[in-house]
Amino acid sequence: MTDTTGHNDGRTAQEVREYLLTQLNDALRRPGMYGGETALRLYLDAVAFAHSSEQAWQQELKDLQTRRGSSSTGMRGAFQDLWGDAHEGAVASVYAEIAHRQGWLRVDRTLTSAEHDEIRRVSETWCRKDRLLSDVVTAFGPPSVLFGGNNPNYPKTLAYATDRRDDTLLCFHLWNSFAPSPSSSSAAVHAEPVLWAFQDGGTLFTDGFTFTPEGSTRRSPLRGYAPGA
Repeated sequence: MTDTTGHNDGRTAQEVREYLLTQLNDALRRPGMYGGETALRLYLDAVAFAHSSEQAWQQELKDLQTRRGSSSTGMRGAFQDLWGDAHEGAVASVYAEIAHRQGWLRVDRTLTSAEHDEIRRVSETWCRKDRLLSDVVTAFGPPSVLFGGNNPNYPKTLAYATDRRDDTLLCFHLWNSFAPSPSSSSAAVHAEPVLWAFQDGGTLFTDGFTFTPEGSTRRSPLRGYAPGA
């Protein structure tokens, strides 16, 4: 923007808001490339400030703590306590739900209310069997947002959303990693990520999860499971 003297006054407020929203949504989708959970918090701080929504953002954080969804080590700690692994896609999905409620999340696909309700209706029965990434997409279509990138060797979270801010972000958390190998190269544990749990709100953070058999096994303390094992 240039004034009558020819001096550049910088970006407009709208341009700043659009830039920050783009950066936030890029960071949510590929958190590892942007600095992880700390970067997501910083982007949300900036977006909230640009939209004069600091109070709403701080209330979201308080609500998350009340729901026991954030420990002294943030969302990573909450997922670590839940199932011994804190992949960044799962962490990003929680902040994305906050962004969705505030109208800041940009989705790639919007579900109808009927489609959203159908996923919620069948989720408990559907998760009684172990599922793969391809099973989720075949059953429910492309996600509204993919957290964690397209590489099948790494964990990711698929989220499904309507255009209504009050509708819960429905999330499928899938895991994969590299197995230790005696050779110089390593192979992924699974050919494609496996579903650990479906997440749908919940009064407390842990209330919102429906686990697959694989997910239930992984979170069992009897196995002595360690991430990457």
